[in-house]
Amino acid sequence: MTTPSQDARQGPLGFPSPDGKTIIASVLRRYAEPLPDPDSPDFAPMFDRYADARVVMIGEASHGTSDFYRLRAAITRRLIERHGFSIVAVEADWPDAGHLDRYVRGQAPSAWKRHIFSRFPTWMWRNTDVKTFAHWLHRYNQRLAPDNRVEFRGLDIYSLRNSIHEVLAYLERVDPRLAQEARRRYGCLTPWQDEPALYGHFVERDGLMPCENAVVEQLNTLLAERLAGLVKDDEAFFNAAQNARVVQAAEHYYRAIYRGSTTSWNLRDQHMFDTLQALLEHRGPQAKAVVWAHNSHIGNAAATQMGWKGQFNIGQLCRNTHGHDAVLIGMGTDRGQVAAADDWDGDMLIKDVRPSRPDSWEYQFLKAGIAASLTDWRDPRRTELRHALSKPLLERAIGVIYRPETERHSHYFEAVLAEQFDAMIWVEQTQPVTALALPEGQAIESEDETFPFGV
Repeated sequence: MTTPSQDARQGPLGFPSPDGKTIIASVLRRYAEPLPDPDSPDFAPMFDRYADARVVMIGEASHGTSDFYRLRAAITRRLIERHGFSIVAVEADWPDAGHLDRYVRGQAPSAWKRHIFSRFPTWMWRNTDVKTFAHWLHRYNQRLAPDNRVEFRGLDIYSLRNSIHEVLAYLERVDPRLAQEARRRYGCLTPWQDEPALYGHFVERDGLMPCENAVVEQLNTLLAERLAGLVKDDEAFFNAAQNARVVQAAEHYYRAIYRGSTTSWNLRDQHMFDTLQALLEHRGPQAKAVVWAHNSHIGNAAATQMGWKGQFNIGQLCRNTHGHDAVLIGMGTDRGQVAAADDWDGDMLIKDVRPSRPDSWEYQFLKAGIAASLTDWRDPRRTELRHALSKPLLERAIGVIYRPETERHSHYFEAVLAEQFDAMIWVEQTQPVTALALPEGQAIESEDETFPFGV
């Protein structure tokens, strides 16, 4: 879509109105369906309406809110148990999620004693809500044949060092000669694997020769060995090949961050989309996936300030590819507390979330007066609701960093809700996640990210 015009003479419904926002709240009040507690037997059946989708994408307005994790897990359990969803794909690093995947599919005795999700922000996936869901999925999978078990996969791009390690470990097992060749190729990146942003700096600013050809060559060699029948095309190969793709994308990403936020953002979300597509293809034509990520990745970027400036995201790519077989669900809150840091690599703090701004979508849901609700506008008969949500208002995005003192500049962006999502889950007051401790003596790993929300 094109950037919406700002006509002060029109209210948010597109016609003259001295109090258009009151009209939005009243329309929301008519269509919002009250949500029971996620542990109630009446909660999960409300999401059966998404059973026929190929991809159900469930967002969150922050990375540190327990309510969002609990709601998302309850919806996902229903889609898995009753409707055959077989992949849970999350905004997390592929190798770390891989350790959890092996646990939930019964291929490893435990997961949380390892160093998984030790990269900042540790609380994003290393928390009690994710652990509870993982234990449930482990128990559920035990009833199924190994080939039918539900996967837990990571979509993100930051695991340069760990993905290199995974590729080398795989090749050492199947062909030490190939492992030696891979070490030579990856040797270009080895000096930078603990501080990959420095690699990007020296390539883009100081003229260091990039490692792009080496990592592309390594991926192509790995795929060629499979085609030649020299390695088995099995689960272990799929994992190694995906780690090689992560290395390739990460090398590109850490150079791109010095060319601007739009280039690096688009590269990251393209990688997440490509990974999701690879998972669906690997699982087969009947595969269905639930995706967990931030609203800013899940919602269609073309309907937001991000998209009007040239950024796209995994939600937009899924909408373009899968059409209405992809369902995009956002989440929002007015106030409460959130786990977040002041700065990148900072300590986790429990912060008060400021009440929403009067010129925001969150404020309209607040004024609608329903403390917890699901509002769905996919039904073509709900023209009044879609019309009410078809003008730009502000929307809040809290990532792993939250700076209340600069909230308008650092955490709000304009969005046309009717085109950004298919539905919105609203929880008026929310609570923070409870982080799990790292194993004793385990230091927090660091990777660099430059997007200001940390999402």
